Amino acid sequence: MQRRTLLASTIAATGILMTDTNDAAAQGTTDKENTLFLELKDGRVTIQLLPDLAPKHVERIKTLVRQGFYDGTPFHRVIEGFMAQGGDPTGTGTGGSQLPDLPAEFTPPAKARYLRGTCGMARTMNPNSANSQFFIMFAPAPSLDGQYTIWGRVVSGMEAVDKIKRGSGSSGMVPAPADKIIKAQIAADAG
Repeated sequence: MQRRTLLASTIAATGILMTDTNDAAAQGTTDKENTLFLELKDGRVTIQLLPDLAPKHVERIKTLVRQGFYDGTPFHRVIEGFMAQGGDPTGTGTGGSQLPDLPAEFTPPAKARYLRGTCGMARTMNPNSANSQFFIMFAPAPSLDGQYTIWGRVVSGMEAVDKIKRGSGSSGMVPAPADKIIKAQIAADAG
């Protein structure tokens, strides 16, 4: 399987504030079926899933979460001022789930953009190659708008995302031991 990665050349913007596009998300969400919890070493991250933007990708995330696929997976590629990428159980950037790749569900920039806290799907150069790997933005990256599928946004716990161990070099590959997702859970399944 080809490496699923964001191109280093896409590191364009380095702002750190959420814009008004995310203000509604910052208020939280009450839709437990479309709320994802990621337990990280520094706390819980709550992500609002966006099935209106990417129904197939949201369904994939929920399926994998319910299978326990993401539990214990590392953030293998983390670039300061850009993003943290995970969802590959091999930790190499080349792995994925046993499920088939997904067709792209790109959103026009007028509807959704890559801002701080946006969650997107990693892919190869083939736009229809997203599988299990995803990334969470540390900062806006307009160069990704309309080029990668947006499936969610962090509504709380961004401070835990900010503490994920950074990688080195332009690839951002994280040396072992990488920080991991301790547990991923859909809010509707939480006890």
